[in-house]
Formats: sequence, structure tokens, C-alpha cells
Amino acid sequence: MAWIDVVREDEAEGELLEQYEKHKTPEGVDNILKIHSLNPPSLRDHYQFYHTLMFGKSELKRAQREMLAVVVSRANQCHY
Repeated sequence: MAWIDVVREDEAEGELLEQYEKHKTPEGVDNILKIHSLNPPSLRDHYQFYHTLMFGKSELKRAQREMLAVVVSRANQCHY
């Protein structure tokens, strides 16, 4: 498994802090977003891309999109 340096939530400042606050869940900021912490614009763009894929207009229902994400994550041995 790769190790990626990230900025912890309690260390975030400026644009990164804004992004963390915007995308925080009750459990905190998802690790998949934290991997972008050294480049806050990429975090913003990653989230927008995800939101478009999961909630944008599509012939696939949301549940089908989630199922595809689970299958791909499993195939990649990713616990997300």
C-alpha cells in the first residue's frame, strides 16, 4: 500500500481549510480527499468530478453508480 503525506484537519489553513470544512462529514474529511491536501485546487476539482459522476445526468441510477464504484474498489483491493 502506498503512503501519501497529507495535511491533517487540525493543521489545515487557507484554501485547504475551506475545502476541508466544505466536505467534512460527521466522521471528518474522507481520506480520498485528504490525499489532495498538498494541492487544494486538485481537492476541489476531484470533489467536483466525483459529484458530477455520482449526481449528474445519466442513464444509470445512483444505486447502480455506487455498485460500480464498489466493484471497482474491490477489484483494486481498495477499502473505500
